[in-house]
Amino acid sequence: IGGQNYVSADSVSGTVGKNKHMEAIAIQLTGEIKNKFDVYFRVHSSDFGWLGWAKNVESAGSEGYGKQMESIEIRLVKKGGQAPGSTAKAFVKK
Repeated sequence: IGGQNYVSADSVSGTVGKNKHMEAIAIQLTGEIKNKFDVYFRVHSSDFGWLGWAKNVESAGSEGYGKQMESIEIRLVKKGGQAPGSTAKAFVKK
């Protein structure tokens, strides 16, 4: 289906009832919290395993490989703080 728009809390991201999987995700904070924290997130992708940490509006996952996300880890870090781990290869594109 391709990229989709951001959704707010308590909303569905992706599709429902179409038997499709998600390959990548981008997360952004809104409101006052975005001024105090960065959101870091990484995904476990089939065949790739755990990828690096993406930050704020960056993408994590893959594109063009057809590899589904199997898990996601999300951490809030004080604005300007150190990433929870390597940020290399957070998103892979064919």
